[in-house]
Amino acid sequence: MHISSLASPYGIGTMGRAAYEFVDFLHAAGQKFWQLLPICPTSYGDSPYQSYSTYAGNPYFIDLDFLSDWGLLNREDYCYIDWESDATHVNYGAMYFKRYPVLHKAVDRFLELHSENPWEEYDRFCEENNAWLEDYALFMALKDVHQGAPWSMWKTELRNRDEAAIAQATAENKENILFWKVVQFFFFRQWYHLKTYANEKGVQMIGDLPIYVSLDSVDAWAHPELFQLDENKVPKEVAGCPPDGFSADGQLWGNPLYDWEYMETTGYAWWIERIQYLCHVYDTLRIDHFRAFDAYYAIPYGDATAKNGCWKEGPGMKLFRAIEEKIGRQPIIAEDLGHLTDSVRQLLKDSGFPGMKVLEFAFDSRDANGNEYLPHNFVKNCIAYAGTHDNDTINGWFNEADPSDTYYARRYLRIAEGEELNWAMMDALWATVADTAIVQAQDLLGLGSEGRMNTPSTVGNWTWRAWPGAFSWELADRIREKMWLYKR
Repeated sequence: MHISSLASPYGIGTMGRAAYEFVDFLHAAGQKFWQLLPICPTSYGDSPYQSYSTYAGNPYFIDLDFLSDWGLLNREDYCYIDWESDATHVNYGAMYFKRYPVLHKAVDRFLELHSENPWEEYDRFCEENNAWLEDYALFMALKDVHQGAPWSMWKTELRNRDEAAIAQATAENKENILFWKVVQFFFFRQWYHLKTYANEKGVQMIGDLPIYVSLDSVDAWAHPELFQLDENKVPKEVAGCPPDGFSADGQLWGNPLYDWEYMETTGYAWWIERIQYLCHVYDTLRIDHFRAFDAYYAIPYGDATAKNGCWKEGPGMKLFRAIEEKIGRQPIIAEDLGHLTDSVRQLLKDSGFPGMKVLEFAFDSRDANGNEYLPHNFVKNCIAYAGTHDNDTINGWFNEADPSDTYYARRYLRIAEGEELNWAMMDALWATVADTAIVQAQDLLGLGSEGRMNTPSTVGNWTWRAWPGAFSWELADRIREKMWLYKR
């Protein structure tokens, strides 16, 4: 469950009181992990997999009540704002236009206090995160100057990061650069407080590393040499997935592809720094689209679908050996879903990372790998899911899937007439040999398709929120009893 999905009176879930209450719920329910989507800022389509930065935190998740507790806001600064959302969905448009004016007030007050009595914690944050923070703050300030336009549309000097142009832009946008730095301080101060609280309750945070970055990101702007861009910094090819049983056109993500040959000459320094950083932010790290490290799908830039793409060789174990050599073995989960081949399976085996098993896929006749997801074929070194954020909820799947698939699922899982479908499938998951089993919050709540977080290759996603009080002590007791029953 993502932070955005927590209950909140201010339009979106935050790292505030509801987050701490959710940790208490997990602890009471006997849970050891809280898995999140990427906590980075969102850009196009509000997707956490299309972000302006691989390092920064999402300003929407900063809790306004906590800023008030710090003396940086008055409650009237935000309590009477109409966030134009209901209790179960986020309105990202309203967030974009209404959240930042409130954060500006908090930053202004912070800078006043900082000038009178410096917050050493802020200065230390800036120093420790200097490697990414300066570029990010300048990038966001320049996006403000250009009314949100992507960096590819900026004037040539800024697009190419001409030294004199960057120095001038930095001087001219000093105040706004400072704003974006302070906002990140707010975010990570709240994040680490929440993470510490969760860890003290025996709950670890599983974070998510999107394999690709957005073209309109500080990562691509500041380090274009890392990507397959032409002399005008336009992608030669872009990322996606080929057509399959789920999509006749495939998935066209549009992210720039990495220049793996160049990265190898640097010893994969960018990847090492990225993974080391995120393994500090989280307790365990899920690497999205792991199969692309074996071979990645490249689609000609400008194509309307993914049909004309082709597979190209990735870095394989060279990357992961370099990472382990530099920073040691890290707690990593490999999202090894999608078009699987023998070489992908071998890469997973060689890495030693646990892969993912998705129970819904086991019964989906469109999935060529379905047999691998049947519970009797699970291995201990895996993370078992009923479904992920890209899948329908359990109840939604039973309502929307092909009747022959759901019939097979009912037979295989021995679901009795009238039995709660979500609990029957979760029981099967918890009963497997998988070392770790993770379920969606929506499935614990028994929601249908209205609770689905994302439908790939569509718009209007990432909005679901839990209603206030949904995670009750009665529900926690029921889950804890299941943990006792299945010795989890």
